[in-house]
Amino acid sequence: MFIGEYSHIIDEKRRLALPAKFRKEVGKEAVITRGLDNCLFVFPKVAWNELAQKLGSLPLGQHDARGFLRLMLAGAMDAALDGLGRVLIPDYLKEYASLKKQAVIIGVFNRLEIWDEQLWKEYKNRSEKEIGNMAERLGELGV
Repeated sequence: MFIGEYSHIIDEKRRLALPAKFRKEVGKEAVITRGLDNCLFVFPKVAWNELAQKLGSLPLGQHDARGFLRLMLAGAMDAALDGLGRVLIPDYLKEYASLKKQAVIIGVFNRLEIWDEQLWKEYKNRSEKEIGNMAERLGELGV
């Protein structure tokens, strides 16, 4: 399970080192794709295959399902970790997530998220103010 928050630098070749703590669980190959809230998702291959199966079962006749499927799958690419645990972030994903030099990598259960450092701070500040309301709504779902 991925947990924690780590700050890293994206180098001039668009490579980002994953935290050492996460590398073993990610393995040598991962999938990186557009995430939600303007971040990137990084899935180990096994977790990605499970998600892709679920996405593949969405109804093709539903407009939102088609759109979500297109963005998640068309935006995805295989990402091999190099010997230093770095992944190459393609330009289109770097642009989507507004990534600059400073990035934050967070562990979120079965995936990693890559955020621009400033966007992460803003998101976290907004979310921390709403944590009580979020907990209440989740409580209604049995969480």
